[in-house]
Formats: sequence, C-alpha cells, structure tokens
Amino acid sequence: MMILLNPGPVNLSDRVRNALLRPDLCHREVEFSQLQSRIREQLLQVYDLPRERWAAVLLTGSGTAAMEAMVTSLVPRNGKLLVIENGVYGERLSKIATIHGIEYVTLHHPWGDEIDIKGLVTLLNENNDITHLAVVHHETTTGRLNHLAQLGTICQERNIQLLVDAVSSFGAEELNFESWGITACSASANKCLHGVPGTSFVIVRRDALAGADTTPRTLYLDLGTYCQQQDKGGTPFTQSVQVFYALAEALQELEEEGGWRARQNHYRQLVSLVRNGLLEIGIEPLLPAASSSVVLNAFYLPNSLSYEEFHDQLKAQGFVIYGGQGTLGKSIFRVSTMGAIARTDMERFLHVVQQIIITNVR
Repeated sequence: MMILLNPGPVNLSDRVRNALLRPDLCHREVEFSQLQSRIREQLLQVYDLPRERWAAVLLTGSGTAAMEAMVTSLVPRNGKLLVIENGVYGERLSKIATIHGIEYVTLHHPWGDEIDIKGLVTLLNENNDITHLAVVHHETTTGRLNHLAQLGTICQERNIQLLVDAVSSFGAEELNFESWGITACSASANKCLHGVPGTSFVIVRRDALAGADTTPRTLYLDLGTYCQQQDKGGTPFTQSVQVFYALAEALQELEEEGGWRARQNHYRQLVSLVRNGLLEIGIEPLLPAASSSVVLNAFYLPNSLSYEEFHDQLKAQGFVIYGGQGTLGKSIFRVSTMGAIARTDMERFLHVVQQIIITNVR
C-alpha cells in the first residue's frame, strides 16, 4: 500500500473504504435524508456545538468550494472584507473576493510568517468599515498554525464577523467557536476527518446565515439555500451519496477513537517522531514546533537532492510526500500525518529517508 504523506486525500481505514460499497441511493429518498441529517449532527458534535445556534451545511465539492460558499454567502454587498494572507490559501480567499466583486483589503505577510497583530490593529483603525475578517487556521503552504484566540478577541471588540478556513485543521486542532467568536468555518471530508474527497461543509452560526443577503451571489454555492433545504431533509442539488456514506463512517470512527483531542494527540506523536528523526539525519524543519500544526510540517530538502529526485525515490519505496509551492518549490518538502497511518509506517519512512540520503551522498 502507498502511504500518502500529502495533505489530502488521505489513506482510508478499511471501514471507511468499505462504506463506499453500501447500496446505491437516490438523493430524493428518505434514506438519504436520514444519512445527510446524521452527518450534519455528527459534524456539530465534533466540537460540541448546539444545533439551535449552529448549522453544518453540506456541499458536494472540495474544500475550496466550502471556502467560496462561506465568503460569498456571508459577506453582504454593503460589507467589506479583510483577508489575512500568509500562504497560498489566504491568497486564495482574496482571489475568491476578487472574482465575486467583494470589496476587500489584505494584510499580507511573507509565506510562513506569524500574523502581525499590531499591523492588523493599524489596518482596522484605518478601515473602520470592515465587517468581516477571513483567515486560514492551518496554512498548509508552510505548516503554520495561525493562532486565532487574540484575533477573535479583536474581531469581537469591533463587531467584525470571523470567517475561518479550517479545511486542514477541522477534526484535529482546537477550534473554540464560542470564545474565539467564530461566525463560520469551512472544512473538508478528506483531511483530518479521514473521509473521501468530494464532500465539504461549512459550520455556520444560524443567526449570521439568517442575516445574510437574500439575493445570492451564486447558484450552486449559496449556503442559505442549502441550509434551508437541509433543515427540511432535502438538498438543492445532487449530493455525492457514496462519499456521504464514507464521511458518516469516518465521523463515527473519529468519535469511537476519542474525538478531535485523541486525533490531535496521535498526530502530535507522529509529527514529533518525524521531526526528531529527520533532525538526527540533518534535515531541518522550516518552522519551530510551537508555530506548526500537528497535521503537517515542512522541511528543507537534503542538500544532495532535488524535490523531484527525493519524491521519486520515496515513492518507489511506498511513500508520497508533497512539494513546496511557489518560491518554496525548490527548497522544501512537506510531510502530513493525516489518515490511517501508524507509528510503524513513519518509522519505516524515516529509515527509507536515511537510506536515500546515504545512497546519494556516496
């Protein structure tokens, strides 16, 4: 079996993979309605969110679909968005705003940098008409985990709604929806939840959705339409039925394993093993452990190897790593700990890396 160390899609457990073989199902039948409702409830239970205040809105599409639905559905036409950029996915939020004609400003950082809180406050003081702030929680460009507590306090003090891209953190990193003042977060089935690509979702405060524009910007990605119909047991468009089966099974598996805290602890053990093992053979991490997520870490490439050479030699031994993006493409590689991966898999990975380096030094 190929061990996927890329940031999604992930290796599936047997039980999740087997869920794809369940009977074919029409999305207009009561059985699908029950499946969809169960998943929506399970998603809220991951972070103990009451359904009276929160809604999980399911979409067929990748994590980017959920990002786009969140921004376009919740920022009104008379609103103004602030986007925090410190990697590819923060910049993707800005692209979404540009394409849909949403008024926005950016707080831009070099990739991997910590959010400049003083700069943020200055920008907010200069733009007192900002209504929404969008930020990536885990920026997989570099593995940085953007800490949201202080950001949330600033937003609450100024009555700014906080929109969070939690695509690669939901289910394994802390997300304190209430105390951080999160209005909505977008996420995906095939990252920390260990589901199958094809389904994404937005967790949204019901009062924020009720106060959104009644005239949608998009047909397919309007959260209000989805939520209204899903609350009644329906769906506006055809959903990915088999992928829903897999997500329901993955969420049940997560609960049985101890929830997001247990998954975070498992990831932390694996990523610590990788960081320490790579350091022992001279491979340095891009960011300190305290600044990084437990989901993915980035490392400098060994001096003797290009990414393509390193990737291909690892793949020949059963491991798929991920390259850097943009200007980081020639200097780093990334290792994710998501999916049905065991400690023995990562121990073998470290052994293979060591053998590759020894071989290439010769």
